[in-house]
Parts: sequence; structure tokens; C-alpha cells
Amino acid sequence: MLDRLSSSQEDLESEELREDAQASGCTRISDCGDRQIVKVTGTLRTVTFRPRAGVPALEAELFDGTAPLDVVWLGRRSIAGIEPGRKLIASGRISMSHGRRVLFNPKYELRPLGQE
Repeated sequence: MLDRLSSSQEDLESEELREDAQASGCTRISDCGDRQIVKVTGTLRTVTFRPRAGVPALEAELFDGTAPLDVVWLGRRSIAGIEPGRKLIASGRISMSHGRRVLFNPKYELRPLGQE
């Protein structure tokens, strides 16, 4: 109880995200390796439009309380429901780019707003 009272809001949110990932049967992002097929869940921290090699790309940072994951949809400028603060489940093959985990064009499922 004292640990929860002395923890920062960010620590409490990270713990909640870790518990949610475990309860949903998803892999923790920190446990994901290069070229591994995974199913992960978390909260979108940022969503930006950033062209890659002249191709439109919507990029988002997914965080599950253990590590960040860059999620990239190539050929998209926007996707309804993909916005900061939204929870989702994404699956696909992880790759490493500049030392960061990236998931290109994943299958995804938006979590109901009532669960946020």
C-alpha cells in the first residue's frame, strides 16, 4: 500500500499497462525480439504523419509499461480511431530500426473506449 502511495502517476500507469498486457495474453514489448511474430497491447503515446522515402506513413508510439514500440502504417495519412491516448492490440512481425522496435502495417484492434 505504501509503495502505491509513494509511486508517481507515471509509475502507476505503467504498472496498470503491464497488468493489462498480461491479462490480455499479449507479449510484453520488452520481450519482443527482431523478426518475431507478436501480439502486443498498450496505449498510443504519439501519432504523427511522417513520409518515408516519399510514401505517406502514419507513425504511432505504442507503450505497454515495459518499452515503446513504433507502429507504422505505410501509405496512410490518417486512420479513424488512431489517436494519442487510445488503447489497442496490434499483431505482426517486429523489426529493429536504429535500435528501436518497429511494427509495419500491423493487424490491429482498437480497445473499447470504456476500458480506458
